[in-house]
Amino acid sequence: VADAHEQPVRGLDYNPNKPNTLLSSGDDYHVKVWDLRKPLTPVLSLLAHAHWVTSATYNRFHDQLLLSCGTDSQVKLWRAAAISSAPPSLDYEEADPSEVEADGIVRPYTDHEQSVFGAVWSAADAWIFASLSLDGKVVVNHVPPSEKYKILL
Repeated sequence: VADAHEQPVRGLDYNPNKPNTLLSSGDDYHVKVWDLRKPLTPVLSLLAHAHWVTSATYNRFHDQLLLSCGTDSQVKLWRAAAISSAPPSLDYEEADPSEVEADGIVRPYTDHEQSVFGAVWSAADAWIFASLSLDGKVVVNHVPPSEKYKILL
């Protein structure tokens, strides 16, 4: 992907469930999702942080969940159901549009005081993740139950 970001790219992650889908993060404050079969334009571009985005990663079990972290000392949990491998809800067409939540930020996590350089999903529990900041602080968090139930039910 030529010129994926306007500034240097800091991180990459393949979608574990969609073989041609790549997630990138960069110094331009964005997280982008790419279909490598059509690499000219991202399929999703999120203005994710107020400073460099150091890492972004897919949830291995539920690829509609993304994590990003950055030098703004935040970790952010994102919903990207529209481009995930998960089939749409059977009731989606019948749902009231005001009740359907759009893709985007689920929740920011502000537990760190310095730049966050890593965020990883648990290999054993799909709802738990950890992050690491410059000062060596490790924080373990979880997906909010309300988001978990939206995915499972």
